[in-house]
Amino acid sequence: MIRPFTLLVGLRYTRAKRRNSFISFISLISMLGIALGVMVLITVLSVMNGFDYQIHKKFFSVAPAVTISSGNTQQNDWQKLVSQVMQLPQVSGAAPFVNGQGMLLNQGAVSGAEVIGIVPSQQNTISDLNTKMQSGKLESLMPDTYNMVIGKTLANNLGLVVGDQVNLFTPQSTTTPLGILPRFRRFTISGIFDTDNGFGFDSGVAYINYQDAQRLYSSGNGVAGLYLKLNNVYSANQVSDELQQQLPAFYYVTNWTQQYGAFFDALSMEKTIMFVILLLIVGVATFNLVSTLVMVVNDKRPDIAILRTMGASPRDIMRIFIIQGAIVGMIGVGLGIIGGIILSLNATAIVNAIQHHFHVQLISSSVYFVNFLPSQLHFMDVLNVSLIAFVLSLIATIYPALSASKTHPAEALRYE
Repeated sequence: MIRPFTLLVGLRYTRAKRRNSFISFISLISMLGIALGVMVLITVLSVMNGFDYQIHKKFFSVAPAVTISSGNTQQNDWQKLVSQVMQLPQVSGAAPFVNGQGMLLNQGAVSGAEVIGIVPSQQNTISDLNTKMQSGKLESLMPDTYNMVIGKTLANNLGLVVGDQVNLFTPQSTTTPLGILPRFRRFTISGIFDTDNGFGFDSGVAYINYQDAQRLYSSGNGVAGLYLKLNNVYSANQVSDELQQQLPAFYYVTNWTQQYGAFFDALSMEKTIMFVILLLIVGVATFNLVSTLVMVVNDKRPDIAILRTMGASPRDIMRIFIIQGAIVGMIGVGLGIIGGIILSLNATAIVNAIQHHFHVQLISSSVYFVNFLPSQLHFMDVLNVSLIAFVLSLIATIYPALSASKTHPAEALRYE
């Protein structure tokens, strides 16, 4: 139990008299340093959370979480396979696909692309591609129409707009009287999408109807596999393992972690590294308390001696200075939390205002995947930062408090 007088004395020592106002100023600097470190750390973590959320949102709005491929064996009864995988509670959507490689040619401009045959109504259950349409509609991919939907970047590279026609060449060949020629088909551009996620969907993917893809790639009435959407994308490995055990051996199950996992792991590592580096700022500010409290102890040695002669134990003296340091740390952490929350909630608006006022683009989607500064405040980040900063403040009081508790009344009052 902390005795009331130790708490009162500790509170009193936080208010300096005129003769030791310099010590109070140093204490104020330490307090503001802790507040600044906590505020910056909370804000940076919120911005990192915002980037992580936006990148995941953009990526999984188009990319499937899990892919079931049938290899060289075509799956003719894909409706049955959809019914089977939808029984898993983690799966929220499934759509068939027929895929292949192709080369798009338009007036001398050439670009390679992955051609994916889809069922538009089913595709809407596993992606938000229909909401990313810049022009045209995904529903235009009807059977036997040979329509094509491509990304904005690919359309710009080939000089295409909705209504234009483009030749699609495939690796398959056709035997003609003139010899063996590559198989190709003329498609009409019926839609252009803009995912703006930086993962190459806008520049390297072309969507057509799955029945048109079946004829183009000579896959009969079968599909190459299924794309799956999950309630929790981080359960992809678990779902993949379950499906690999349940499905026949010729099915091959992959997920997003195998192709893009290293990128998202790098994002997570970057957040951890930023947390550790910025935590050093908080550490430097909190350990300024050491010098502040040492100065206070040296200034208060006569008072400590008097308290000892009045019956205060070394432990009581130690508590007094721990309380003083804890109060400084608590106020600094509190101010930092308030500032960090306010700055995190308004970071996007502040950066947008700076960009608008100075007519500059600080955040470019070509580099950062988004064209604004996202921020997402997490309660656990605030709690962790505040607890660590306060614990560091308490640790910083240990040495000065021990030094004060070892004060001998006779030596301290010898020259008074």
